[in-house]
Amino acid sequence: MTAEHNVPDQLLSLLVRDEPRVLTRITALFGRRGYNIRSLSVGTTEHPGVSRMTIVVSGDRGVVEQAMRQLEKLHDVVKIIDHSLEKYVDRELVLVKVSITPENRVEVRHIAEDFRARIVDVGRHALTFEVTGDEGKLTAFIEQMRPFGILETMRTGRIALTRGSNADIPAHVWHEGESAALTPAVEPREERARGVPNLF
Repeated sequence: MTAEHNVPDQLLSLLVRDEPRVLTRITALFGRRGYNIRSLSVGTTEHPGVSRMTIVVSGDRGVVEQAMRQLEKLHDVVKIIDHSLEKYVDRELVLVKVSITPENRVEVRHIAEDFRARIVDVGRHALTFEVTGDEGKLTAFIEQMRPFGILETMRTGRIALTRGSNADIPAHVWHEGESAALTPAVEPREERARGVPNLF
């Protein structure tokens, strides 16, 4: 268990088809091989019928590469982007409910302002804050609030996009050759109209 904590997290994005049980099949693949998913976020993309999963996996690099090979074989998976080999921007959101008293209310608010946290709910004995940023910022905010008494927290998990364009990043997607990180997940409508096969 101790060695596992020294293994860096691997950040992956998957473009997947919106079909029943897709999430189950992908998480089952990781589970069968004993990979620990630290966070998983799923949302719609700019393409109807395609969702993006951002997965943070703890495990040896070689083991994660094996998982990517298996993911490639799934019909549901359109594209895999390995952010550990890309320049990327990532964000996370957390809601934190903090216990307050008349004595600490001002101090709690001042700390929240330093982190650009937004108050989303006010109660007689608690304030709920919304904070967005990278993983380090959110963790630091939680630790600053802990002495006052944290009643509840909820984190969304990380989401990520590749920075820039293929012209200015050392791009790499799991497939060999030129990066496909920024190429369309589905073909343009005019190509489909000419009968060119698409991903679906």
